[in-house]
Amino acid sequence: MALPVNIKELIEQRVVESTRIEYKSDWNPESVVHSICAFANDIDNCGGGYIILGIEERDGRPLLPVKGLAKGAIDRINKDILNKCNLIEPRYLPAVEPMEYDGKDIVVIWIPGGEDRPYKCPVHFPSDKSRDWERAYYIRKMASTIRANAKEERELVLMTHRIPFDDRLNQFAEITDLKTSLISEFLHTVKSELYGEALEKPLLDIARNMRLVGGTTEFCKPLNVGLMFFNNAPENFFRYAQIEVVDKPEPTGERMVEKYFRGPLDKQLRDALAYIKNYMLKMQITKVDGQAEAIHTWNIPFKAIEEALSNAVYHKSYEIPEPITVTLTPEKMEILSLPGPDLSISDEDLRKCHLVSRQNRNRRIGDFLKELDLVEGRNTGIPAILRAMRQNGSKPPIFETDTERSYFLVTLPVHDDFIPKQSNERLSSGGATSKAIQPKKRRSHDETKKLVVKALKSKGDLSIAEIASVVGYAQITTTLKNIVKELIAEGKAEKTKPDKPHSQNQKIHLK
Repeated sequence: MALPVNIKELIEQRVVESTRIEYKSDWNPESVVHSICAFANDIDNCGGGYIILGIEERDGRPLLPVKGLAKGAIDRINKDILNKCNLIEPRYLPAVEPMEYDGKDIVVIWIPGGEDRPYKCPVHFPSDKSRDWERAYYIRKMASTIRANAKEERELVLMTHRIPFDDRLNQFAEITDLKTSLISEFLHTVKSELYGEALEKPLLDIARNMRLVGGTTEFCKPLNVGLMFFNNAPENFFRYAQIEVVDKPEPTGERMVEKYFRGPLDKQLRDALAYIKNYMLKMQITKVDGQAEAIHTWNIPFKAIEEALSNAVYHKSYEIPEPITVTLTPEKMEILSLPGPDLSISDEDLRKCHLVSRQNRNRRIGDFLKELDLVEGRNTGIPAILRAMRQNGSKPPIFETDTERSYFLVTLPVHDDFIPKQSNERLSSGGATSKAIQPKKRRSHDETKKLVVKALKSKGDLSIAEIASVVGYAQITTTLKNIVKELIAEGKAEKTKPDKPHSQNQKIHLK
């Protein structure tokens, strides 16, 4: 059974965190089954993990080139995995995928968090046929599998049948609510080997392979996460599962513009970010005497917004019928989601901007967003926001919640240079301050095209937003987009990631 991930990126830890991957040079029943049990218990709701047989590791990193398994060993290993996993209580069977990697045989074992946790397994596998074996609970701590102590056992028992909302069955949906086209598009985007099968196999088979459905054969239902990503209108199942963006230039609400972004979670996140980037972000260029490079300053750095909004989509509770709201005023941008961080994050942590949660509210949503390169999932979001604001010369962000942790509000202050000096002063349509360098007259198409070519020659690889910045525009314009398309069509320029046309890291360079 092919897995819904890119195996190369999995092995090299580009998508899944290292703490969720174990490398084993060979099949060791006792050690592997203990780790299967630990990943299935998923005490921190991280989404389970992966065990890769046939690859050695050093300090948590794979040793390349791949060692591989002995020839002819895979059939024996498959049978032994089944026999040994039958000894886990309650019964748990992971997804096992034998494959060839760099010309060597390996086995990838995918262990999603289990629905019937807690699980326990034999401590040892003696050679005799006795079934009177000592069994224990195993959990993951950092990057290690350990036997649970008495306190951790009690915690596991309390978690019985407490499955995160995104990983639960949806009783009001049908398998046909999952759209094959969206599933195929996702598999193609992440370059999963399951993509070819998705074009030929029935929807139910593919959904089972991706763990998008659950329940018995006669009562098989989609999981919530499947409807969130692979249905065109998830708001039909989860009220207000959407992002609302509000541009509020006046305290009274005059001239206010509201936009609503719906659809699969990844699509609404991308669309909302694109709208904010193109219509709400402003930039000024300041020349410095004796310095070749001008200073580019944004009202709010896009990287900070991207991280804050992606985190909101990842960590929002979709059981609460409230949208994620983004509100821009002349002084600040606020990103509000419900509820707030869990109680493992103290008030002191909030003050220090140290927001590392012990448990994930949505273990499956995070996996899909990580596969699509929309979130990192390594607790890097808050540091990235702080860094982006600091590099832009902005005031630090503010993270706010209440004692009940009923909401989480991220406030990103607008850079001082963009805030009106008088209360009746309004930002101009271009959003630039008096320092901004604006064209004195409207450039012709050919003049702008020459400036774009000059920018690419002098700077190298540039995104369209960076090209706009260099040639003196406050935002990406239609003219600029058309010029880039012309240069590509004429064979003078090309994209750095032609196989990923919608990548956020896409840049343009001259051929």
